[in-house]
Amino acid sequence: MNLKVLIISFATFAALAIARPLLRDAAPSDIDILNLLLTLEHIENAFYSQGLSSFTQEDFVDAGFPDWSYGRFKQIAAHEAAHVQVLEITLGDKASKPCTYKFPYHDPKSFVTLSHDIEVIGDSAYIGASKFFQDKEYLLAAATILSTESRHSAWLDSAIRKGSAWSGPFDTPLDLNQAYTIASSFITSCPPTNPKLLVTTYSQLTVPEPASAWPGATTLLEFTTPRNFDHSAPLYGAFISGQEAVIVPLVGKSVSIPDDLRGVVYLLVTVDADNVDDSKIIAGPALFEFSFDSNGDLQRQSS
Repeated sequence: MNLKVLIISFATFAALAIARPLLRDAAPSDIDILNLLLTLEHIENAFYSQGLSSFTQEDFVDAGFPDWSYGRFKQIAAHEAAHVQVLEITLGDKASKPCTYKFPYHDPKSFVTLSHDIEVIGDSAYIGASKFFQDKEYLLAAATILSTESRHSAWLDSAIRKGSAWSGPFDTPLDLNQAYTIASSFITSCPPTNPKLLVTTYSQLTVPEPASAWPGATTLLEFTTPRNFDHSAPLYGAFISGQEAVIVPLVGKSVSIPDDLRGVVYLLVTVDADNVDDSKIIAGPALFEFSFDSNGDLQRQSS
């Protein structure tokens, strides 16, 4: 996969487009990829199972959602259970078992918001993993799951959250390490017998004041640098959207968000001003959603 990297100076925000490869280590095996995807499906399956056990249809209606939305969420939950089942059958005794999870929702509105986030992370993980499959039957199976996951997120954003069903002409792929890092924030513990996932996790990247994270604004980031990190080295924020990465310098731990970003955007902290390279990533990704209306104008969402 190639990403067009836009390097933006803080002073001028003048963009220079440079074609750069997204670098990574040796390709994982099909079994490695399927187990990572199963790990993500276990998260989605547990999320919907727990959430729909916590809330009723009346709770959703009282929160302002259509009376039919609860039934649709039950259908999504059934889809996620089916995805787990087919991956478990495919992997056989090599399949990872479910872990223990913690999801940060407290009412139907926060459940819906997190549902969207989990779906788009899954979309990005399947897209990023697709290039590694050697067995075309596995690739075909993954594509059928990806298509359904994308419909979930599109339905959530348009019919339920009254936003846009897409971010732009291209969805955003995540590297396997990046996908697992962001998804692992929901995992509290896993069975010791689970196969080892061949992924590297980065420092979690969070925004202490989420309301400040908006295109055209400067927001503070929270992350931990590696123990042996050279603190004199400059850091950069890489905003990944579609097939582009927009890289801007950090000032301390603050980043200025380019004002033309729309839709789902991932942010990585890196020491590389030119490439989105796994070996140079310090923290992230963090997921942002910059919603926009039918005219392309930014639009804050209530849920």
